[in-house]
Amino acid sequence: MNQIQKPDYKGKSIVNLMSSIIRSFDGEVMYKTLKTLPPETIKKYKNVILIVIDGLGYNYLKKKDSESKLNSYLQVKLTSVFPATTACAISTFFTGLAPQQHAMTGWYINLKEQGVVASILRFTPRFGSCSLSDYGIKAKHVLDQKTVFEKIKAQSAIVTHKIITQSEFSRYVNQHSTILTYETLKGFTRQIKKATISNNKRKYVYAYWGELDHFNHEFGVGKKESEEHFKEIELEIEKLIQRLKNTNSLILITSDHGFVNIPPKNNIMMEKHPKIQACLSAPLCGEGRAVYCYVHPDKAKEFERLVKKDFKNYCYLFKSQELVKKNFFGLFKPNAKLADRIGDYTLICKDQHRIKDVIVQDKEKKKILPGHHGGVTEDEMFVPLIIIDCK
Repeated sequence: MNQIQKPDYKGKSIVNLMSSIIRSFDGEVMYKTLKTLPPETIKKYKNVILIVIDGLGYNYLKKKDSESKLNSYLQVKLTSVFPATTACAISTFFTGLAPQQHAMTGWYINLKEQGVVASILRFTPRFGSCSLSDYGIKAKHVLDQKTVFEKIKAQSAIVTHKIITQSEFSRYVNQHSTILTYETLKGFTRQIKKATISNNKRKYVYAYWGELDHFNHEFGVGKKESEEHFKEIELEIEKLIQRLKNTNSLILITSDHGFVNIPPKNNIMMEKHPKIQACLSAPLCGEGRAVYCYVHPDKAKEFERLVKKDFKNYCYLFKSQELVKKNFFGLFKPNAKLADRIGDYTLICKDQHRIKDVIVQDKEKKKILPGHHGGVTEDEMFVPLIIIDCK
């Protein structure tokens, strides 16, 4: 276990950051507030702006030289949630809760109550592009927690990409806030400024930028294309800081997870392990680096034996309820839906490995991306907290 970086939900995670923000707007919270950024400090500002740059790891940013503007503003190291991935962490930013409570457990979630494995943020079944809402499934059936925008006592705005707003899931979590959309990086910062100066009332602005995650997946973290895009982000953020001077604003910049690069040979394809596949009763869920396995009850011992034998160099094997007890998903009472969504066993990948299964409809069978996340390495789990005073 010493190679595994767990989330720290007791005062040093993105969950605690959200508690500080919510309490600063007189909302009720379950988790402790962030030790290094108490609500009393946030309360001094008229505008609180949380910018989430998807895929920006703490270790990645810390290695940047002095010319990196974001690195020069870096103040705090936080942990993400488990798994360290967008579906789980974004749901934390939207609810202020850990996965233990919001039960958003990965890119693919087994919605037992609806009888489907879903790509949750897209709000589509894994096997196709149609919306779950076409079959009468609503986001409120999947996410049963109040959002931050309902909890706080202030105006709020969400700055998000135009395409994202088309998802049923996004419409649901955004419904109690003003939505400002963009299509470009300049549009992103322009809309943040617009939301901030829209009136003289105290407000909370949540802004999400997802393209760095795309570049890191497509080309790999630290590669030329990804680095060029990171520099573009820095330039735009610096312009935004200048534009918001003297507006009594607090800019908080963080992320949902970091990244690791995975060599093609380290992608473990389940189709090459038919005996292990034969033990499963459903497709793999979660993430490629934190995999939930649904196992036939009479094949549990065989599954454990095969994984320990064939996958010992690739992953750690846990009974999923063991991870709940060890507080990987959060603290306090679990959501009643959590147990069904994390399967019987969880495989947490070691180092630079990833596990992948393929269903008949998968179009990405031959496409192996270099950049991934969702695991428990420090590069994936640690995210930055950048604090910028625009008083």
